[in-house]
Amino acid sequence: MSAPPRLRLFCLPHSGASASVYARWRRALPDWLQVCPLELPGRGLRMDEPLQRDIKALAAQLAEEISRDLDGPYALFGHSLGGLLAFELAHALSARDVPAPLALFASGTAGPARRDVSEYAVEKNDAELIARLRQLQGTAEEALANPELMQLMLPILRADFLLCGSFTYGERKPLGLPIHVFGGKQDSVRADQLLDWQLDTASGFSLDMFDGHHFFLVQHESAVLRCVRRYTEEHLARWRTDAARQRLAV
Repeated sequence: MSAPPRLRLFCLPHSGASASVYARWRRALPDWLQVCPLELPGRGLRMDEPLQRDIKALAAQLAEEISRDLDGPYALFGHSLGGLLAFELAHALSARDVPAPLALFASGTAGPARRDVSEYAVEKNDAELIARLRQLQGTAEEALANPELMQLMLPILRADFLLCGSFTYGERKPLGLPIHVFGGKQDSVRADQLLDWQLDTASGFSLDMFDGHHFFLVQHESAVLRCVRRYTEEHLARWRTDAARQRLAV
């Protein structure tokens, strides 16, 4: 008897980060939920590749890469910029002849339909980038004061901000998959901006709020992962039921 299918969770990092930010999730989640962090060009294991500044082009590139091996159920997760990129990736995948994700998780990021990205469309200098990092409260002061570390991090952050600034909504058909949104109660991303994600799904919506600022998913990792596990477990159960019905119908 074959083993039950696992659900792969493709995870997209926030601005300035690499795939390693999701390393702890692999140990914290059960084996049936396979965490698959996506490394973006210009960082981590893809350090030799040029940084990308066009979000649609990057989404198309990622869709091409993961489409080569979509042989089972999967979902998309992204925090901050990663949530917006996950949205673009979902649309890029829908344009291909591949199975759709079972769900999209958008964390700490405003809904795309009415979001204003003009703040990120103009290249920022080092002082502006450091001030923004300090405002987001996700980087230790010791790191911000480390010139060598900042020399490595700021070019990536600068490109990622421009990546966000390249986003245009245009005419969008709602995605045919559920969208689960996570937010921080003390984050600058307001609840009404999180609720805007409802405009982009024709298949279900949820909003869960957690204590904390922009990086609530680090401060309250266990609570966030309990939500991720609950929702993915429900989607995987439905996928298995549908797959069984299709086999019986043949």
